[in-house]
Amino acid sequence: MTETLMISIYVFVLAAFVGFEVISKVPPLLHTPLMSGSNAISGITVVGSLIAAGEGHGGLSVILGMIAVIFAMINVVGGFMVTDRMLGMFKQDTSKPKQIKKAE
Repeated sequence: MTETLMISIYVFVLAAFVGFEVISKVPPLLHTPLMSGSNAISGITVVGSLIAAGEGHGGLSVILGMIAVIFAMINVVGGFMVTDRMLGMFKQDTSKPKQIKKAE
């Protein structure tokens, strides 16, 4: 149990360090594609947390799995909403008539 916990903490700290370094090195222009990729990874988190909650190891496992599902779904939904909003900024506004430039 203690060895498994130490490995889990080691993996968590390493993942947090790598995530911080990757995010801090990405230019702002590439944040939207990176966010879309992280949404896909959050989908994997949802599946893993559902498996962890459903294995029936006890009440604590179910509670932690449920909390993981909730946080992963918040991340997925929020990420897709922000990505959709950012992609909407690149769409042309069709409500305004186009002005035709006159030749001089």
